[in-house]
Amino acid sequence: MIKTLLIEDEPYIRKGLINLIELLDEELMVIGECGSVQEGVTVANACNPDLIFLDVNLTDGTGFDFLDQTEELEYKVIFITAYEEYALRALKIGAVDYLLKPVDIDELKEAVRKVNSLPTEMQEEQLSAAKKVFNNNSDTLILSLQDAFQVIDLQELMYCESDKGYTTFYLSDGKKHLASKSLKEFEKQLTHQYFTRPHQSFIVNLKFVDRYDKSGTIYLKNGIKIPVSSRKKNVFLTHLFDWNKD
Repeated sequence: MIKTLLIEDEPYIRKGLINLIELLDEELMVIGECGSVQEGVTVANACNPDLIFLDVNLTDGTGFDFLDQTEELEYKVIFITAYEEYALRALKIGAVDYLLKPVDIDELKEAVRKVNSLPTEMQEEQLSAAKKVFNNNSDTLILSLQDAFQVIDLQELMYCESDKGYTTFYLSDGKKHLASKSLKEFEKQLTHQYFTRPHQSFIVNLKFVDRYDKSGTIYLKNGIKIPVSSRKKNVFLTHLFDWNKD
């Protein structure tokens, strides 16, 4: 039997998950259910489970806090989460198995099948990747591309250019990535002080600005020219001078 532990702070979610587990053909035996990180750590250490259904956000911390506090144990993990974009991005980037609330029995069965066939070492790598993205959300941007999720290091993002509802991200290593969202949607996520929007179609990383031509053109260090609209000129210059003061 596969000793299974549930760590989820909503009692009705735990009850529903137990009912679904009982309907599966898999040999899962629920040995405990917990509603917090600390309770989960205590029960996991006492019972040494083989599989844990782990909520991302708990009343006293996150599922990743639980992982940190039980590193010496060996178990498989399937995350449970509501639709929270930053958490889902981390889980998808890490390729970690997860279930959205409310849990669907077919998705549950598939997640159990996948995680049981996964080597422990491989899941440890997946969890490490997901944790890195989750904990460093403000320093990275995850793009949903046509066939993949792409992690963007904001320190290496030179500029973004928008065209007809699409946005292209240009990196300092010469790579570029096209996302099917407008620049306005990404502007909310590019909140670091070194990003500025000098034109309706561009967001620029001030770290890569070489000079500003008073006629209204930014020259980046790689020679790329970015226009500055007359309406945004004063705001851009304020950002530029404030950036250089730092």
